[in-house]
Amino acid sequence: MSDKHSIKGKVVLIAGGAKNLGGLIARDLAEHGASAVAIHYNSAATRADAEATVAAVQKLGAKAVALQADLTSAAAMEKLFADASAALGRPDIAINTVGKVLKKPITEISEAEYDEMSAVNAKTAFFFLKEAGRNVKDHGKVLTVVTSLLGAFTPFYASYAGTKAPVEHFTRAAAKEFGARGISVVAVGPGPMDTPFFYPAEGPEAVAYHKTAAALSAFSPTGLTHIEDVVPFIRHLVSDGWWVTGQTILINGGYTTK
Repeated sequence: MSDKHSIKGKVVLIAGGAKNLGGLIARDLAEHGASAVAIHYNSAATRADAEATVAAVQKLGAKAVALQADLTSAAAMEKLFADASAALGRPDIAINTVGKVLKKPITEISEAEYDEMSAVNAKTAFFFLKEAGRNVKDHGKVLTVVTSLLGAFTPFYASYAGTKAPVEHFTRAAAKEFGARGISVVAVGPGPMDTPFFYPAEGPEAVAYHKTAAALSAFSPTGLTHIEDVVPFIRHLVSDGWWVTGQTILINGGYTTK
């Protein structure tokens, strides 16, 4: 990577950075010159993954810290940014990969399920952007992972895509509000990814469908989007020299009608 498109010396905060896409982003940014990475994890269930990611980042020569929090409250999000800044310095880059999938007919979704989906996908994203605006350094980068379902016409994901959809407007508003400080704000929506996050929500028939649905499925080892292909794109978006802002960028439109 040229100096123009570099993350050398940057401090990074990754919400949901313990494993899968977030964990690989942490490793990749450390490998490409980030000086420090704060890795958020949700609960004891992902503590070991967070610690493994911290060890991997440190082995690559960057500082790292794991920070646990349930980010569905504004106070917890504020504390996450404060703790990350205290441990590693104010972030130059803030990335939010937090999300929860529910695939279910809209007529069967309970109020409790809706409230949980809204809290994890929409409320968390809103207060992440709020705290990023308060804490990320001038000329920094802010990125939220959403879903390619935002560009789809499909059943059963009303509570998932529906609670990710507000993040598009949050992103546009934050881009306008933070732009005077040189901060870019984007959202990236991958297609169905070959990670443990994808499979529990899908039955065998749906998995088989998604593995053939995209135009490029035949050229993918599994037919799905792979995090190894998404991560370099995210790295470019958060590096110096790239000023895409206020956009939701969809990757691999694998979701269509089933």
